[in-house]
Amino acid sequence: MFKNIFIVFLLSLISFNGFAQQRKNIEIKDSGAFGEIDEEKYPGARILTRSDAGQVHVYHDGIDMYCDQAVLYGKENFVEAYGNVKMIQGDTITMVARYAEYSGKTQLAYAKGDVVLTEPSSTLTTDKLFFDRAKQEAFYNEDGMVVRDSSGTITSTVGRYYMSIKKYRFLDNVKLVNPEYVLTTNQLDFFSETGHAYMYGPSKIVGETSTVYCERGFYNTNSDKGYFTKNSRIDYDNRVVVGDSMYFDRNRDFASATNNITITDTINKSIITGHYAEVYKSKDSAFVTKRALAVSVQEKDSVYIHSDTLMITGKEDNRITRAFRNAKLYKSDISGKADSIHVNHQTGLTQLINLSRLSLKDAFAVKRRPILWNLTNQITGDTIHLKSNPETEKIDSLIVFENAFIISKDTISEDYYSQIKGKRLIGLFDDENQMKQVNIFKNAESIFIIRNEDDEFVGLDKARSANIEMYFEAGGINRYKRLISAEANTYPEDDIPKGAMRLKDFDWREDERPLSVDDLFKDDPPLELPIIKGLAPAVPEEEFFDADLLKRVDKADKESKPNVRFGDARDDKPQKASRQIPKTTIKPEVIKSNLPKQRKPKNLKPTLGKAVKVEKE
Repeated sequence: MFKNIFIVFLLSLISFNGFAQQRKNIEIKDSGAFGEIDEEKYPGARILTRSDAGQVHVYHDGIDMYCDQAVLYGKENFVEAYGNVKMIQGDTITMVARYAEYSGKTQLAYAKGDVVLTEPSSTLTTDKLFFDRAKQEAFYNEDGMVVRDSSGTITSTVGRYYMSIKKYRFLDNVKLVNPEYVLTTNQLDFFSETGHAYMYGPSKIVGETSTVYCERGFYNTNSDKGYFTKNSRIDYDNRVVVGDSMYFDRNRDFASATNNITITDTINKSIITGHYAEVYKSKDSAFVTKRALAVSVQEKDSVYIHSDTLMITGKEDNRITRAFRNAKLYKSDISGKADSIHVNHQTGLTQLINLSRLSLKDAFAVKRRPILWNLTNQITGDTIHLKSNPETEKIDSLIVFENAFIISKDTISEDYYSQIKGKRLIGLFDDENQMKQVNIFKNAESIFIIRNEDDEFVGLDKARSANIEMYFEAGGINRYKRLISAEANTYPEDDIPKGAMRLKDFDWREDERPLSVDDLFKDDPPLELPIIKGLAPAVPEEEFFDADLLKRVDKADKESKPNVRFGDARDDKPQKASRQIPKTTIKPEVIKSNLPKQRKPKNLKPTLGKAVKVEKE
């Protein structure tokens, strides 16, 4: 009975002291715990052990702690908690562990052993955790894991939780595992309420159908949408998209990129560049504009197509490239221009298409009429088909539908042009991609310049026939045949009738001919690229064990040390407030300030007196 009275008195005394100090000291709530004192093992402490009525209940300034056993150091305002420890702050933060300690002076808690910190949006587990109540921050540096239902599981070597803004900062070996993807990065700032994640340093998001890489990026783990900058890239199976900034939507298998874009097709060996692109992975399509350029990489001679807009559709074994508005084609031995150019990479068919929205009488439509240049020949028509062998990469044939017209400038005179026109044209090419045969069908007309062996002008041959058959050699006409109802006249130079030197609809467009890849862009309007604000670099924040926290710890240690007179023995054990602080965070000047100043008696030499022994932790 006397023992129970003593326990009640002890508990009342502790509670009273807490009340007397305006709740600044740690309080032991009345929970029926058994109390005892063990000065040898726990000098200056009170030991409380749970009873059948419940666990030991410790309280300090808004935080409740429950445990199986508590060791309370009154002077240091410090408590050690053992067994099934639970700390509760308000109705938002709960932490459980096998062991914990807490300083009422520094408001720093330390937990160890199966630590679980729970807040409304996530759960953090680790083996060791620091919790600074003054700053409302938690910190671990020996591996931790955060679980959020909709986002997945995040692991890292170092982690920090900012409770006021519901933000985690993960550092070193960061890995977010979601059923749909795995995210790895050097640094991840994660907001638990919104699921917003900010990546810094080399980062990857690997899913079943895509891989995202960036060195600075944002990802919404709730909506599965992201925005990436700095060396950003997306791999879609056999297609790689690179750009200054990129947007990604996993639900739609959609990505868009802005400025300095490159899309590489590793199967078809093609590259597309531009300054804005949209890619739909599930639809196998890509849309590119702003100086769009498609390159079909070939072993000997690549093909370049430029237009205002490029669209690439179809699976890798049946891909089609469509160029819209002012489309141009360049290859070393052939070039072309049309309103639209379509290329079927499987069949090797390239189509140069006229403006369907304009009538043939429209001057602009005539100007935009599809055109090909091959060596000295200019070929125009309403629609042009160019057939190539996909395996040998050589041009097989050419078909011009409606209003076919071939013009070849005379190599000697500036005024003479060989000309052939008709309803349809079919041409064949040799192994060197040079035109070797041309057939003109229906309403064929021709003008040829006749010269002798000395290249002297003989006459101008002008004729009509149903069809014409021609054979070329070294880029020039070697021989030709007029077939069915041929009518021909040859005029000496002095007798050429007025207007006989040009066939109707003659249009020599040499100034439009691209002679290089750069020429494809020569008549484009000036390009003004948008300024990408992007994501700001990561801002280094104060260390968890910053000057403010170390100052609080230093002050608490000083207040807890006994007064030491010169020559007296002293307690050289580390103080409780600082004993869990990582050594690397305690600056030498802070450690030195923790030691009590040694008073030096007057008129005594420095060598007199007992030396003070200081052991390093």
